[in-house]
Amino acid sequence: MAASDGSEYFDVDIESGRDTFSRRSSAEEVHRDETELMWAAIERLPSGKEKKMALMRYPAPGSNRSERTETVDVTKLDRRNRSLIVRKALDTSEQDNFKLLAAIKERFDRVGLEVPKVEVRFEKLNVEADVLIGSRALPTLLNCARDVIEQFLICLGIYHPRRHNLSILKNISGSIKPGRMTLLLGPPGSGKSTLLLALAGKLDTSLKKSGKITYNGHELNEFCVQRTSAYISQTDSHIAELTVRETLDFGARCEGEGFAGNLMKELTRLEKEKKIRPSPEIDAFMKASSVAGKRHSISTDYILKVLGLDVCSETVVGNDMLRGISGGQRKRVTTGEMVVGPRKTLFMDEISTGLDSSTTYQIVKCVKNFVHQMEATVLMSLLQPAPETFDLFDDLILLSEGHMVYVGPREEVLNFFGSLGFLKPLRKGTADFLQEVTSRKDQAQYWADASKPHEYISVSKISEAFSNSIYGKSLESSLSVPFDKSKSHVSALRKRRYGVSKWKLFRACFSREFVLIKRHSFLYIFKTMQVAFVGFVTCTLFIRTRLHPTDMADGTLYLGCLFFALVHMMFNGFAELPLMIFRLPVFYKQRDNNFYPAWAWSVSSWILRVPYSFVEASVWSIIVYYSVGFSPNVGRFFRYVFVLFSIHQMALGLFRTLAAAARDMMISNTFGSAALLVVFLLGGFIMPKGNLSTAKCYYLNLFINLLLFSDMIKPWWVWGYWVSPLSYAQSAIAVNEFTATRWMQNLTGTNTTVGYGVLKFHHLPTEEYWYWLGVGALLLYALFFNIIVTLTLAYLKPGDQAPPVTSETDSSRQGMILPFKPLSMTFHNVNYFVDMPKVNLTEFKLQLLSDVSGVFLPGVLTALMGSSGAGKTTLMDVLAGRKTGGYIEGEISLSGFQKEQSTFARVSGYVEQNDIHSPQVTVMESLLFSAFLRLPPEVNEKQAREFVEGVMKLVELDVLKDALVGLPGSSGLSTEQRKRLTIAVELVANPSIIFMDEPTSGLDARAAAIVMRTVRNTVDTGRTVVCTIHQPSIEIFEAFDELLLMKRGGCVIYGGRVGERSNILIKYFESIEGVSPMPSEYNPANWMLEMTTSAAEERIGQDFAEIYKNSRQYREIEALIHQTSTPEPGSEALQFSTTYSQNSLFQFKTCLWKQNLVYWRSPEYNAVRLLFTTMCALIVGSVFWDIGSKRDSTQNLMVVIGALYTAVLFLGVNNASTVQPVIAIERTVFYRERAAGMYSAIPYALAQGLVEIPYIATQTIVYGVTTYFMINFERSIVKFLLYLVFMFLTFTYFTFYGMVAIGLTPSQQMAAVVSSAFYSLWNLAAGFLLPKPQIPGWWIWFYYVCPIAWTLQGLVGSQLADVEEPITGPGFQGTVKGFLKEALGIESNMIGVSAVVIFAFSLLFFLVFALSLKFLNFQKR
Repeated sequence: MAASDGSEYFDVDIESGRDTFSRRSSAEEVHRDETELMWAAIERLPSGKEKKMALMRYPAPGSNRSERTETVDVTKLDRRNRSLIVRKALDTSEQDNFKLLAAIKERFDRVGLEVPKVEVRFEKLNVEADVLIGSRALPTLLNCARDVIEQFLICLGIYHPRRHNLSILKNISGSIKPGRMTLLLGPPGSGKSTLLLALAGKLDTSLKKSGKITYNGHELNEFCVQRTSAYISQTDSHIAELTVRETLDFGARCEGEGFAGNLMKELTRLEKEKKIRPSPEIDAFMKASSVAGKRHSISTDYILKVLGLDVCSETVVGNDMLRGISGGQRKRVTTGEMVVGPRKTLFMDEISTGLDSSTTYQIVKCVKNFVHQMEATVLMSLLQPAPETFDLFDDLILLSEGHMVYVGPREEVLNFFGSLGFLKPLRKGTADFLQEVTSRKDQAQYWADASKPHEYISVSKISEAFSNSIYGKSLESSLSVPFDKSKSHVSALRKRRYGVSKWKLFRACFSREFVLIKRHSFLYIFKTMQVAFVGFVTCTLFIRTRLHPTDMADGTLYLGCLFFALVHMMFNGFAELPLMIFRLPVFYKQRDNNFYPAWAWSVSSWILRVPYSFVEASVWSIIVYYSVGFSPNVGRFFRYVFVLFSIHQMALGLFRTLAAAARDMMISNTFGSAALLVVFLLGGFIMPKGNLSTAKCYYLNLFINLLLFSDMIKPWWVWGYWVSPLSYAQSAIAVNEFTATRWMQNLTGTNTTVGYGVLKFHHLPTEEYWYWLGVGALLLYALFFNIIVTLTLAYLKPGDQAPPVTSETDSSRQGMILPFKPLSMTFHNVNYFVDMPKVNLTEFKLQLLSDVSGVFLPGVLTALMGSSGAGKTTLMDVLAGRKTGGYIEGEISLSGFQKEQSTFARVSGYVEQNDIHSPQVTVMESLLFSAFLRLPPEVNEKQAREFVEGVMKLVELDVLKDALVGLPGSSGLSTEQRKRLTIAVELVANPSIIFMDEPTSGLDARAAAIVMRTVRNTVDTGRTVVCTIHQPSIEIFEAFDELLLMKRGGCVIYGGRVGERSNILIKYFESIEGVSPMPSEYNPANWMLEMTTSAAEERIGQDFAEIYKNSRQYREIEALIHQTSTPEPGSEALQFSTTYSQNSLFQFKTCLWKQNLVYWRSPEYNAVRLLFTTMCALIVGSVFWDIGSKRDSTQNLMVVIGALYTAVLFLGVNNASTVQPVIAIERTVFYRERAAGMYSAIPYALAQGLVEIPYIATQTIVYGVTTYFMINFERSIVKFLLYLVFMFLTFTYFTFYGMVAIGLTPSQQMAAVVSSAFYSLWNLAAGFLLPKPQIPGWWIWFYYVCPIAWTLQGLVGSQLADVEEPITGPGFQGTVKGFLKEALGIESNMIGVSAVVIFAFSLLFFLVFALSLKFLNFQKR
């Protein structure tokens, strides 16, 4: 075996006493003796310590020996030692684990230890679903309402709706045997994912399942299937801010020991008995992998190496908005996260999506080694396995239309189809043949029986033929013999729910949450600064030089400031909603795989938010407490901090509960607003509980007092006061302040102290124990809410999935029928750099492309290929003008003229790797939207529709034209259907140049063939098409005319013609010294990728990039670039009279059409919003029942104003917060569509704003009519209409403000934080907590720029400011009109001005939103 430095080391068999070689030097004898002594020392250790100690051989520079041996504790390995152990154990520089696994297997065999294994059987398995079809399946508002009514009637047992029954799996049987690699093949919709989920015990409970699934004869309820097997999903759900290593380390920490760790104790005992010495490297690896629950695991280093992720181990995973690893690497992380633990039964669903064929081959080969050596059980679904990858499998399961078409040995499948009369063509991949031979459209080409004409053999008939064949009979015979349960190894089926102790799982979750808080440090720092800023505004509004603890009036203002602090802390908790919602998909995945119990995550995240609550409370208190002039006693200061800390913890718990229960951003935002409304209304501040005091005070300063004292709460709402956390917080914070010594001087003419008077006047408790009672209640609420969070996380399921219902119909092909201008593109010495984090204050730029040159010609199909991370997508983004950051150098020209991005977008299409579409529209609507906006104005609507229908037939989407697009991984189109839609969206634009980033990624062989036929037809019309491609079959690869091949580092290693049967390409690489010839009938694309890896470069000792630069191909490309870069005589640069194909009015109308569809089919937004509005209207109406007619006293009047103020604030906040997720989703689509040159930002923004108006108007009518008459305002048609107008304008500007918050911030989390700051500031400056006459002169401008202030001015003014009725109150006698003018600064002559100003705010917010879309781009590419 070779050591890392190239020297040799030897294993010694102690039992035989014979050396491996005949004679050793004296130095080797000494080394051997020392090693023997070390082994003996380890054996003498107690068993607990012995399993921790291992021998490691290190290079020994400067010594006569090539290596030195040391004893190491495997529980305390640093990263260097972990890496060294893995490298020596693998014993190869290749991405291969065979030597390691063979050595482990040999170690087991030497002592006769049996490896645990699992045989999975399924018999007569049926899976069905009841689904809605046609327009009834679309989630419109009407269908949503109908669903709710139907569900209610079903619960009552009086209605049983008829649903379409969809059979997904139809009476299938089979077995997956240990030690044999099993491949699952089938066209899209055949039921592959459903079978994998059923076998893994993860099938959705809404599906009807019948049949039997067993592991070693045990049914799924007899053991913990989640710990025994793993389902590796198609969807990549990861925490974007964690690095690859951190993601896998967390998985390993939760999973426990590695794949052989549970046998180490028995293995060591047997080796002791038989006096066998293991290889030190293998022993060290196995002992290290058996260590469970540590922060860093050697299993992580092993998986990183095997999956080829070691090159990006310190890179964050990333997502659509955060730059991270590539799509192929992210797919490998999904696989690694599940296989890093001890599970040996794996169900792998399309794990090769986004991977090149060479990487896929390497990974599948490593899995095969694992299966064969460790007797693992693997069922792997692949979409386009290359022939060499296909040959790695032992068994095959073929599904089609839910039928089992074949189960058995891989090498026999062609014989079975041969018996039916089908023959695989010579250069056709077997996997491709199998997926096409069952298709009605493709079957005829494989018919081989010349004696009779082909007649389509249906899938059901093929399945029946299999059942009657020798292969089917053999399967039936094997399944008829029950599995002998006594032969099942005791550790084969896991009984424990979790891999390590719950305490270790808690620590794992805790450390991960701590890392994430550090990664979100900007967000938390920003929140703290926001608290400090609002605190500064508060203390300058309530500054101590204007307030004195000498009378009731100032006491009331002090109370208002205390109350505002509580409200602000509650609003700050709102930002927890989006943070929680975004984490739920990853949580559900890990929970359902038994990584950890729900409480481990909920409690750890709760504990880590405790210090932040303390920080927020402290920052606020330090700024506000002494500036305002609260009691200077230090003890009371800390008690003030403790109250704020307690209510912040309560608010965090409340909003986390809502997020965990709703599991949807829009719904949780809505119910978050509802919770705030109820807590706020019934907290005893807006609607007082007590009786009016007879104390005298000045009316000017009593606007808050008057709210707090009359016995206003209706009997049916009294319970609400006692369950509102705010009432306890208010009691605690008031008692803390007003029982201080400074408030102990007597009121004039009474024996009552000022402090006691203020508390009694507001009917607050006066006993000091109420402080601890209030704080205790808040902390109990925090505990209660966090318990509810834990329970909901533990028992609720993620949102239901809704797969589309599709059917196949035959369709004729249509070509591209519209005229276009052929264009060529040349690029010369293109370089691309990105900024990297500073190291030692030194700026560093990472080069991703290095002197890339090439030519793309009309009528030529060019493949852009290379291993994952070679820079293919980066180059395409640079050429297409899609990069939003970094530094680009080099020349890019279009038909000889310098490329201008504004005109280039008009003639180009870009099929992105990520399929980004509006989820609420259908396939047809998506394509029409693209065509209407991107085709020239000369093409009328009829022609556009015909063109779209032609393209749909071309990519076989015509059968799905009415299917909803849906969200990836949860509803709507499948992955491959979504990919075809992405391609079609670009094709309907009739572009001259088309860039396609992995157009066949995520497609099966047949779908890939369909797409490439489409692409080839497109090229043949004279268009320029460039595709990055990962796993092309021979047919697909040889459809390309030219190739640009890249390697890691962004260097070109081949450019030029591919040649007939790839002869030019093959000849070029075979001419390089050290490159082995391509085997006969081998896929040239796979051979080329395998021959140009980094390991191959090391083997031949040459750089392929340098070889290419010195080649004839390079000189020919340079000459072609020079020729093509020169404009043809008489030609002109590409120019258009307008930037966009359509004028602004048409853009607006088309965007409005689409947005109207999106909103009509978003019941989780609009239906819930209307439901919330109705609920709020009934709550407000019942709380303030008949208050509007009671205007005889100042306190009654202030309660009316309180009702208006509350409704405005909370319904407005709800509108602002619920619109944000909608805008965030649509903004991602907007970035793609704007980059494609569909429309400008302003028409889009106009449509986005205008589509809200009907829903806001409906909301206004529902709320306005309900509350106006329940509260019993004056029955005047003018006043009623003014009430509706002001409510409508208020809802509008709040909605537009929610759009602005998303438009100006990079994420929903940041938008929520910014929004909560503005809600607090508007609340403070609205003229309610602090009336306009009481606002200091230096802040009066803030009153005039606060939209809520103008809403109150308009609402109160329109309803009450013209009332001349007499009114009395403490210190005041006059009319209602006079009171409002003197106490609140509200006048009737300001009604018109208020309406204009509120309209101006709506307009301002809309303009800011439009400009943010126009000038800001937060998508980092």
